[in-house]
Amino acid sequence: MGQNTIIDAIEKQEWLKTAGDAVQPAVLNAFEARGEAGQQVKDLLHGTWLGHPLHPALTDVPIGSWTTAAVLDTMELMGKKKYAPGADAAVAVGLVGAVGAAVTGLADWTGTTKERQKLGLMHGMLNAGATALYVTSLLLRRRKKTRGTAIGLSMLGYGVVSVGAYLGGHLVFGKQVGVDHTATAAEYPENFVSVLPEKELAENSMRCVKAGEVPVLLARKNGEIFALAHTCSHLGGPLSEGDLLDGGRVRCPWHDSVFSLEDGSVVHGPATEPQPRFEVRVRNGQIEVRAPNK
Repeated sequence: MGQNTIIDAIEKQEWLKTAGDAVQPAVLNAFEARGEAGQQVKDLLHGTWLGHPLHPALTDVPIGSWTTAAVLDTMELMGKKKYAPGADAAVAVGLVGAVGAAVTGLADWTGTTKERQKLGLMHGMLNAGATALYVTSLLLRRRKKTRGTAIGLSMLGYGVVSVGAYLGGHLVFGKQVGVDHTATAAEYPENFVSVLPEKELAENSMRCVKAGEVPVLLARKNGEIFALAHTCSHLGGPLSEGDLLDGGRVRCPWHDSVFSLEDGSVVHGPATEPQPRFEVRVRNGQIEVRAPNK
């Protein structure tokens, strides 16, 4: 069965859509019910403070630990009993890391589109199943007569988590979850280019314009004109269709990421990468923008 067949089979599972449609709002409502504190926790889990998604960094802990456990378990099965304590410790460390990976992954999953929802849910379910196998394995490792079963469960768990990791990789590289969607092959203008007559940008309004091949968000707030990359860094949402907020901020219409208009920094996630900003000037009645001088 090829890659496309596996992915297509998952995406055709309507029960995953039904489950996702029920779980996603419930998780988001749980964050929203706690107001600003809930938003801060959500930003923490996304990795907004880190400038990079936190989930993929944490997944290295269980995968690395359980890979170590698989090697040490194999050595034990070959008769080298001295490696048994190390294998047990590796399984335990992996379980601690799995908790962190799970909660950050769940937070990121709430900010995915319908197209990615099914794969993300299956990814999470496989990893949850693998974690359950490792929990059972750790408990059985304490008794000599069940140690063989425990090692077998660990090996099975490693196989399941490997499939989950494969889907995680496809979500990143195939579906572009967690990547910077403002990264583009198009050249940002180094010299000022005219993008819009000034009179066409009203106060408290936003417009999408083009600077060469690059879509640019123009916003006018309190008499000042701001320019950011128009495509949201999170999943490519059109910022001009979002909300222009007080305090010089803009909110993406897709998943509610909030950015500062002044410097493009992330105010609230799920975005973790800032929006590229442009220098702005008005000359001869025309709004002109260019990439900031380095």
